[in-house]
Amino acid sequence: MLTTLSEVNPSARRRATGGALVGVRAEKAAETADALKQAAREQFLQRGYLNTKITDITAAAGRATGSFYDHFAGKEELLQVLLADMHDAARQDVVGQHPADHDLTDPEQLRAHLAAAWQVMRDNLPVMVALFESAMVQPGSGHAWERLTTDTAMLREHLERLRLDGRPLPGAPELVGAAMGGMLSMLAYALLPGRSSENTANYSDDEVVDTLTALLLNGLSGGR
Repeated sequence: MLTTLSEVNPSARRRATGGALVGVRAEKAAETADALKQAAREQFLQRGYLNTKITDITAAAGRATGSFYDHFAGKEELLQVLLADMHDAARQDVVGQHPADHDLTDPEQLRAHLAAAWQVMRDNLPVMVALFESAMVQPGSGHAWERLTTDTAMLREHLERLRLDGRPLPGAPELVGAAMGGMLSMLAYALLPGRSSENTANYSDDEVVDTLTALLLNGLSGGR
């Protein structure tokens, strides 16, 4: 008669059972973290980052308040995780479509880059709201500049390549990239749906991207 593994080696059954329990716990922990992140995005958009309490997030997620601290040290750490998720999405949606030799002085390539960046901001509007409001409480810390230059690193790389190719720029690549990113992110914060009410201007995505393309193209291709 065949003998089961547990009969041959009882400790094997305990290890297998323990491994299964660890797997279940890890799966439930991941589900809780995802629920908290999704709830945070909803609350940041509805209440604003500064007005959102951790209890608002856990209540919206249907989780106990204590479960929040099993995953995040606080609201700021949660925001950093959401920002990392946004950067991952940007790399997948933008980087693959825009190689390092992308020519930002070409109207079609510049527009494609701006459209992709605008879509990432639209898809991550709660994070954009939270970043702006977070920067407001630390105006002299330099965090806003650090985030802006980090978020616009890809633009800076494109601009550095243009300069290496002998193309004139209106300023240092880091500064020009940050100015472009700042213009994009401020418009996203001010214009994208869900941020306010009837006072919001009703410009289409195409209008915004076309306007930015024309404005930036003149500055990038015209030189000094």
